[in-house]
Parts: sequence; structure tokens; C-alpha cells
Amino acid sequence: MTVSQIAATAGSGGRGKAFAPEYQGALGSLSVNSSLTEVLERGIRELRAAEAAGERAEVARCGLAVAEAYRRLGRVEDADRAWKASYRAARDAGDVSAMAWALWSGGTLARQRGALALAYRLLRLAADAGERGGDVVVRGYSLAGLAETGRIQGDYQAVGELHEQLLAEARRRGEARHTVWALEGIAQMHRNTGSYDKALALFEEAAETADRADDRRGWAWALRGIADVVSVRDGDAERALRLLSEAEVVCRNMKLSSALAYNHKMRGNVLYRAGRYVEARDMYELALEEFRAMDEPRGTALSRLGLAKSRARLGRDASETAAELADLRDTLDRIGLRHARDMVEKAAAELGVGPLPVSGEEGAR
Repeated sequence: MTVSQIAATAGSGGRGKAFAPEYQGALGSLSVNSSLTEVLERGIRELRAAEAAGERAEVARCGLAVAEAYRRLGRVEDADRAWKASYRAARDAGDVSAMAWALWSGGTLARQRGALALAYRLLRLAADAGERGGDVVVRGYSLAGLAETGRIQGDYQAVGELHEQLLAEARRRGEARHTVWALEGIAQMHRNTGSYDKALALFEEAAETADRADDRRGWAWALRGIADVVSVRDGDAERALRLLSEAEVVCRNMKLSSALAYNHKMRGNVLYRAGRYVEARDMYELALEEFRAMDEPRGTALSRLGLAKSRARLGRDASETAAELADLRDTLDRIGLRHARDMVEKAAAELGVGPLPVSGEEGAR
């Protein structure tokens, strides 16, 4: 059964069990909840067997799983080599669908690394290839990747409608995992624009949907979202920390390095809001170390922001804080994160160190 056939028979309304369409060929039996170390070990073994047999299409399919395992483990250079090798094998085999999946993996990696222009380019190519290859699932994943890239940049007006369309399609096809993704993306936009009640309801729906579908990764991300909202809206730090602890267990069991780092950063946010600045500082330092090890610039910058705020609350010199925030503002501008840039300006006002100094780069505009 092909990936598209699985999607077509998955049920309706997002009520089916979650599956992992990026695990294909000899790896098609892997669960969405398989640990990434297991995926990587088996993927490399099957990849070598396919290479020895000269089966280029199978090399492409196994290589995709290897690329995704490397990416989620934060091994970005290995992931970059793996998706490109998967694409070359798919091209050699004339498998347009497999080419699309490799491009999707490459685009997702580019977004993770903060190369947003490259992410847009690769994901558009993936969506087009998915359409040519008749693979509705990879086309949907690629469009979702484009929507998520726009959302991360803060371009909510441009991608809000696309999120809603993808949610409707995922529910119609019964793709629980994609339903969860879309719910969480829409919830995040509501949270970032101050619609906390709507955000909480959507994050809770995402958590319930993921739980029914046995999508542990989606469930962990949804708990992180719930924790964020109950912390910022209700000031309920203890509930938020409990939710993050539950999610952390899943992240560790599945070896979700990026999700674990974002969990730790959110724990820092919760502690900071509660005025527990020493604990917040320590948690931001941990998250910063994790993001730097993965070469993930967005997470690195956001952890630096939290760390700068915590250190300021603990008595750091105001001029040093202002210089750090100004550097972060420029870093976030280069990445293209509009919402995060606003966060820096708000932090400067909150800490009483604004207006921030203008860099030579900004003054030349």
C-alpha cells in the first residue's frame, strides 16, 4: 500500500491512529512513536542493504528516514548529506514522489537551521513534485511546511488561511498527525496575538486528538503549548511545570532533541514569569547549550533572549543588557523572525534599558 492509499483509508475527522509517512519502503512498519535512535539504526541497516542490491528507489525511501532521524536528533550536517543522497537516488530511479519527500526533508531542515528563504524554495519544489507524482500526502506536508515557515516568521495574515485549509483537509482524510500539527499552529498564532482562550482550547483539542491517535510527539508539543498559555494567562506556574515534565518524559524516551530543548526553553519562560530568576537562568543556559549543539539558530536566539532577561533581573549591568538585546534584535532580523524581534523590543522596555542602540547594519537601511 502506498502512502497516499494509507491516507485515503485512514478514517475521518482526525480520529484514525497516527502514522509516519516519512518511514517508507522497508521501514514502513516503524511507528510514529519509534525512538529516533531505533529509526536511525534500522534505517542505516536497510539503506546499506538497498545500496548493495542496487535498488535506487529503496535507497531513496530508506535514506529519507535516515535524514529525518538525523534532523530530529540535531545532527544537521548528517541530515543535510542524507536528504541530498535520498534525492539523488530518487532522481536516478525516476521516482517523483520520493524526490518530493527528499525535498520536503531538506526544506524542513533548512527551516530548522534558520535558512528560511531556502526552506521556502525547497518546500515549494516539494509541493510541486508531490502534485506531479500524484502523492497527496507529501504535497500536504510540503504546504504545511510552507505555512509553518510563514508562521514562524510572524506572517500570520499570509498563512492563517492556509493553516485552516490544511486542518480541514487533514480532518477530511482522517490524518490525525496532521490534524494535530494544524491545530497547534493555529493555536500558536492565537497565543502570540493575545487570544489566550482560543489558543488554550485549540492546544487542548490537539492534545486530546494526539492522545487518541497515539501520537506521542504531537501530544508532547501540545502539552508545551498548554503549559505556555496557563503560565502567561493564569500565572499557574506549578501546573505549567507539571505539564512540561510530562512532555519531557516523551521527549527523552523518543530522543526528540529539538523538542526537548524547546521544552527546556519553555520551562525557563514559566520560571521567569513566576519571578524565579535563578532557576530560569539555569534553564535557559541548558536550552542554549542544547540548541547550539544542534546548530539551531532560532532556538539559540530565543534562549539567549530569556537568559539576557534573567541576568538583567539578577543585577547585570544595564548597558551590557542593552548591548546583548541589540545584538539579538539584529540576529533575529537576519533570520527573519518578525514576532521575535518585537519580543526583543518589549524586553528592552520591560527591563528599562530601551531604546536600544542602533547598529551599523540597522543605521544603513
